[in-house]
Amino acid sequence: MSTNQETTQIEQSMAHSLLDLKKDDSFLAHLPADSSRLQGQGYYRLAKVFYDKADFEKAEEYFLSSLSRTELPQDAFAVFKIYGFLIRIYSEGLNEAEAEKYINLSSDLLTQMVSELPSLNSEYFYCLGVVSTYKGDFTESHKNFQQAYRKAQMENEPELMAKSLYALATNTYNMGQFQESLSNLEQLNELLNILKKGYLKGSMHLQWANTLRELGHHAEAMGHYETSLKLLHAKRCWNMHNYVLLNKGIAMKKMGEFSKALLLFNLALQSTDDDNFRRLKHLILSEVEDVNDSSVDLYLDRHNRVIHEKSLGVIDFKHRFVLLEILFLLAKTPGIYYNKEDLAKMIWKDEYNPLIHDKLIYTSVSRLRKLIEPKNGKRQYILRGKDGYTFNPRVNARFHRENDYIKEKKIGNIEISSPV
Repeated sequence: MSTNQETTQIEQSMAHSLLDLKKDDSFLAHLPADSSRLQGQGYYRLAKVFYDKADFEKAEEYFLSSLSRTELPQDAFAVFKIYGFLIRIYSEGLNEAEAEKYINLSSDLLTQMVSELPSLNSEYFYCLGVVSTYKGDFTESHKNFQQAYRKAQMENEPELMAKSLYALATNTYNMGQFQESLSNLEQLNELLNILKKGYLKGSMHLQWANTLRELGHHAEAMGHYETSLKLLHAKRCWNMHNYVLLNKGIAMKKMGEFSKALLLFNLALQSTDDDNFRRLKHLILSEVEDVNDSSVDLYLDRHNRVIHEKSLGVIDFKHRFVLLEILFLLAKTPGIYYNKEDLAKMIWKDEYNPLIHDKLIYTSVSRLRKLIEPKNGKRQYILRGKDGYTFNPRVNARFHRENDYIKEKKIGNIEISSPV
């Protein structure tokens, strides 16, 4: 789908929704003064629609209007949800001060709720896990989400079970426990086949794709990105659309499909609101910069074992792990020579023995050169001197930035797709 088609689809969806919203807004404004809580519920629903449509300015306005009409302790969980949405809006806008303000209010509210609640139910433990996530204590949040899931099962709360499973999937992903994250997602998928929650299912497939991407299963991840987009479009939810494109582009980059990755990054960039999505724009520009440098001769992704040479394209190393290790060692320190003794110790973890290593090193370097050197007969990358082998310091080689996407510009350890 082209950029113009995407934009038109979003605008049409917004237009239909806004007609209904204006009617609801007019109705809410004329409710009697003693129905303040009812007005608050209406404003909350309006805010959620604007949030889904990626109009964060209007969403913020209505969330704050809803918040001003809540009453504690009876609306405690509703207040916590509103805080959560505001934190995500401010985090996406890189408004750290406001985000931290509501993170602190969320923590204070949970402390107050302990004395007000007749019992600590599943929703309380879920909220506790969210606050632990805000604070970066993923181990503690994992315990709380597990407790929330168990209690939701006992309380027969399937929607809270689903939210807890999704929270566990994102939690284990943040801790690098990708197989456990997949296990939670598989359980969630079974549950959502019953509940039919389209928005949560779209978020689930995005998380599923990202997890598979980190495990190196890129082709399988692509299917989940496509499913995520279809589900989110069907629900007319646009706040995550460009995040899906960004993550899909990152997967393409890891596969060495740099031109396709750039198309996705540029599509996401062209349809991103600069004011509301400052974090997203920063992430997209970082990715564009990483792959859109025509001066780069050799691009090396050690984590995914992908090598891209500007004239050869993606180089298939298959199971040639030793050749990759030699390349990574030399490319990390261009201009530094490694002799046969160095290579024996650093690559083969062995003491140098000329009867064993001389031929092995010569053969391995020759095979490496055949793979990465341009077919013009010149040795551009791996040079040999009297002191051994070195990587040409005049070559512009770039190493892939490992996991920068996970670490960069994240306030409160949350994403737009994170559970509220």
